[in-house]
Amino acid sequence: MQSVKKVASIALSVVMWIIILVAALYAFTTLATREDGSVSGIAGFTPLAVQSDSMAPTFNKGDLIFIKKCDTSKLEVGDIVTFHTIIDNEYALNTHRIAAIDEVNGMRSFTTKGDNNDVADTHIISDGDIVGKYVFALPQMGKVMDFLSSSMGFLIVIVLPMLLFFIYQVYHLIVVGMNLKRAMAEEDRLAAAAAIVDAEGKGDTTVTADNAAEQLAQAEAKLEEARRLKAEAEAAMNATKQEGTDGE
Repeated sequence: MQSVKKVASIALSVVMWIIILVAALYAFTTLATREDGSVSGIAGFTPLAVQSDSMAPTFNKGDLIFIKKCDTSKLEVGDIVTFHTIIDNEYALNTHRIAAIDEVNGMRSFTTKGDNNDVADTHIISDGDIVGKYVFALPQMGKVMDFLSSSMGFLIVIVLPMLLFFIYQVYHLIVVGMNLKRAMAEEDRLAAAAAIVDAEGKGDTTVTADNAAEQLAQAEAKLEEARRLKAEAEAAMNATKQEGTDGE
């Protein structure tokens, strides 16, 4: 039973760590784009969920890509970069491959194109538009992040398990407290018993193994005497009944 509880406790801890890691990844993904146009990340890396198949088969819609801050002066044709742009008249981040680099008066501009697109992107970008360089992708993990971004997903995957874990911890603390009270009560009882023994010892009435054996022998003798008296009483009653039968 104890081993089962231990295994269950370890499994619960592992699940909670997974939830914490997923929550952290969720935070980095959903909060990646800030109002000031910058992106969040850790150690220079930023995760982003892919929303289209424009870069297939390099990575596909639903994948999770990681980009890293880079020195734009070292970018070359063929590199995949994430940059600020306008898509459907809305501000967005896009990740495409550099198709061409032009330089005028020391200022560089980049033409980008999706691997799965027939034509290059309409907007020409500059160094200041580039957020980072593509590093690697995790297939289909972007769908997980998109689900977590929804209210229902965040509630089911993160909030609810953490709430259950909190309730479990409270229950665990209550159980520990009750066990501690029992242990303290047991200690008090043993202390009281020890005090009585000490008192008896001071009165020269210490119970020893020989005394206990003697008391047991006396109890057995009394039991045997009771059995003998019972047998004699039954015999007397039977004799009385027999005499009554003979008189008739």
